[in-house]
Amino acid sequence: MSKIEIDKQSGCCFGVAKAISKAEEELKKGGTLYCLGDIVHNNVEVERLAKMGLITINHEEFKQLKNVRVLLRAHGEPPSTYQIAKENNIELIDASCPVVLGLQKRIKKKFITKQDEEGQIVIFGKKGHAEVNGLMGQTDETAIVIEKKEDIEKLDFSRDISLFSQTTKPLDGFQEIGELIKSRMKEGATFEFYDTICRQVSNRVPNMHEFAKKHDLVIFIAGEKSSNGKVLFAECKKHNENSYLIHDPDQINPEWIRDDISIGICGATSTPMWQMEAVAKKIKELIPETEVEKAAF
Repeated sequence: MSKIEIDKQSGCCFGVAKAISKAEEELKKGGTLYCLGDIVHNNVEVERLAKMGLITINHEEFKQLKNVRVLLRAHGEPPSTYQIAKENNIELIDASCPVVLGLQKRIKKKFITKQDEEGQIVIFGKKGHAEVNGLMGQTDETAIVIEKKEDIEKLDFSRDISLFSQTTKPLDGFQEIGELIKSRMKEGATFEFYDTICRQVSNRVPNMHEFAKKHDLVIFIAGEKSSNGKVLFAECKKHNENSYLIHDPDQINPEWIRDDISIGICGATSTPMWQMEAVAKKIKELIPETEVEKAAF
């Protein structure tokens, strides 16, 4: 008999879960509700909420709206978004992640104190990512974004540097960047390193290693746009070559499923538990005798 285990530490992180819950709560009140950008990098969940009435818009469309309700997702927004809302009488339902808001405040404070000293604020993150856009806004778009260690060549090591990170970046990568910058600093210039990685996300990496190693087959489910999903799946694959990334339960290949094996199901911080449970249900349809742990159907 095959056994299925759904990873209890997978599923939406606190910030994403809060945003989804807030959207559902507001939709129940009736009336039109917009969301500025995809509420989560998961097409299936976006479509589910769209069926409930949530209308996803981009920033250009946002600027044209007046006298409406708009939900801000967990990634956070730059100050300009709040200013537009004020001018257009838009009611903001702010579901920004508290961890992200805390980081925005720290960067804003550093920007105000450093702008007269020609200090450089550096953000380790993905250029164009919604969270990074919000962080850049705290510095009037003057912060320098670095995505990989080669990007540090953009920096002036003779001037002060304050290093922050997008909350969902890998901790080891951030620490490596920090060490490289520190080693290049010129005499008279100071380097400040702020560990702003969300532990609820980074702690999933060691857990993913252990989870992947204990199963014969691992099925990882995540949205196509989820950068966190790509990172976590790569970690999964490192420790179990028999790991597969899918975006929908219908993508399961029946040839993967054999009798008398241990099957692990896990996902990204943008993967709701119900999607992992749907994967388990699909497997049970292929092998009815399969035993499921942490199932809710």
